[in-house]
Amino acid sequence: MGRDELGTAAAAGRSAALPGGFVSGSFRFTGLPRDVDPATLLGAMPDPVLVVDDGNFILWVNNAGEQFLEASAATLRGCNLSDLLPLDSPLFSLIETVRSSGSSIAEYSVPIETPRLGAHVMTIQVAPLVEQPELTRLICDESERIVALLDRMEAFSDARPIERTAVNIHEVLERVRKVAHTGFARHHRFVEEYDPSLPSVFGNHDMLVQVFLNLVKNAAEALPDHGGEIGLSTSYQQGVRLAVPGSDSRVHLPLVVAISDNGEGIPEDLRAHLFDPFVTTKRNGTGLGLALVAKIIGDHGGVIEFDSQPRRTIFRVFLPTVPAAAVAR
Repeated sequence: MGRDELGTAAAAGRSAALPGGFVSGSFRFTGLPRDVDPATLLGAMPDPVLVVDDGNFILWVNNAGEQFLEASAATLRGCNLSDLLPLDSPLFSLIETVRSSGSSIAEYSVPIETPRLGAHVMTIQVAPLVEQPELTRLICDESERIVALLDRMEAFSDARPIERTAVNIHEVLERVRKVAHTGFARHHRFVEEYDPSLPSVFGNHDMLVQVFLNLVKNAAEALPDHGGEIGLSTSYQQGVRLAVPGSDSRVHLPLVVAISDNGEGIPEDLRAHLFDPFVTTKRNGTGLGLALVAKIIGDHGGVIEFDSQPRRTIFRVFLPTVPAAAVAR
């Protein structure tokens, strides 16, 4: 966020200036790993973070906030925001709007000027932090899953066999839908069409969550601002045997999971290299999302394919069922 972005957050009784937004509502840091101190985590962030009470008095500030406000934490604690910013600052109106409505706000190119700080144009993102046990648990579970995944897979160099068990693919897709619906895909419509009789997938739960989270995120980013639709479907294809890339053998992969969207489609010149690392059409994309998907599916002994036309792109993932030997164990 640096010196040209500012975030602030207000809560019932206390408020936190968080990266990217003034947030209204109550909040707690729960579910973090035991060895992670929330203050240390916030203190290490490169973005200014303030905690203020409902009277806008500063209770806590991180290192980046000290640098941004050009004052020490000891000096800033107990100060009112009105001591640092003029009362007609747009920041105060945003704070009050969020406190009264509880709805999210994003404001760009907001002018902030004081004799001490000078003139700056800020980006302020405002989102309420209301205590929602289900959402809090979801965020904590996702954090733990991502940490475990990073520990398990260092980029693409990990060649160890993955640990696989029987996985209910519908539970995986429901987790993905919840994460997407509360975040990057909250403005899009989900259409689900599941085969309830589908047997379990022989796979790694956390890795499969990452696969379908990447595919759904990819779909969401391809959608228009209005009228976007993401399809999630499962099916069983009896007797279908597919060729595995890099091998002459054909394997039985009867479980099919499809992720579709009604975006503009994949450019023709990218299709042959879509799963290669560093291939992307996004301005700030890394080009690693689909490459990671292909690697994980390959590690599962599965196959991924896609079909793309304007207003209809489908990624199909073919996965194995639990082998009899694994069931016997």
